[in-house]
Formats: sequence, structure tokens, C-alpha cells
Amino acid sequence: MDADRDRLRDLSARLLALHRVLVDHERVAYETRHGSVAAGDLFRLLLDDPHFVWLRALSALIARIDEVVDAADPLSEADAEAAFRAVYRLLKGDAAGEFRNKYHDALQRSPDVVMAHAHVSKMFPSRR
Repeated sequence: MDADRDRLRDLSARLLALHRVLVDHERVAYETRHGSVAAGDLFRLLLDDPHFVWLRALSALIARIDEVVDAADPLSEADAEAAFRAVYRLLKGDAAGEFRNKYHDALQRSPDVVMAHAHVSKMFPSRR
């Protein structure tokens, strides 16, 4: 369904914006401890440094969504809903883990992270 594909494209774009804000937030924290980092070095750090490892869960989820959106195969409503559930679990789930802990810390420390989180959250129906 094109509507589901469009919803997933929108979700991916919002997640990418959130990821960008989180990388900026973590870069500042890293540079506070280790000194300035050049843009080319930041990419290497994102891939290899333990400080940034927690962001890989979000990176991988964005990549999976983009893969589904770009696939030639038909996209079912169930596939789209599964992607939304995965995002919801990662960003709002109660499961303990490194991503959850670091993400909640970023939400407490950065208004930009809060705003990007809210932009993603608008994609989900309100729970009452």
C-alpha cells in the first residue's frame, strides 16, 4: 500500500532527524572528555567507539525501515505496523538496556532531543 509506504518514509525521516540530534548531543559529551573531533573522525567513532555504541540500535532500525520502504516487494499493513511497533518499543518501551538508559539521559539533558522525540511521537496514536 502506498499510504503505508508513505507513513514509513515519514517515520524514517523523523527518526533520522532524531538520530542526528542524538549524535550531536553525544558528540558534545565526547568532546568534553576527549577534545574536539573532526567530522571525518566522528564517522569512525560512530562505527567503532564504545561511547556511541548505544546509537547503533536506532541506526539499525532506520536502516531496516528504509530497506522495507525501498523494496520492490509489496508492503503489507502488517509490515508497516511491525515497523511502528519496533520503533515504539525502542523509544518508549520499558525494557531495560543501554539504549533506554542513554536515551532517557539524553531526553533529560537536551531540549533538542525532547523536540525530536516529540516529532517522532506524533506518528503514534495517543494511548489513554
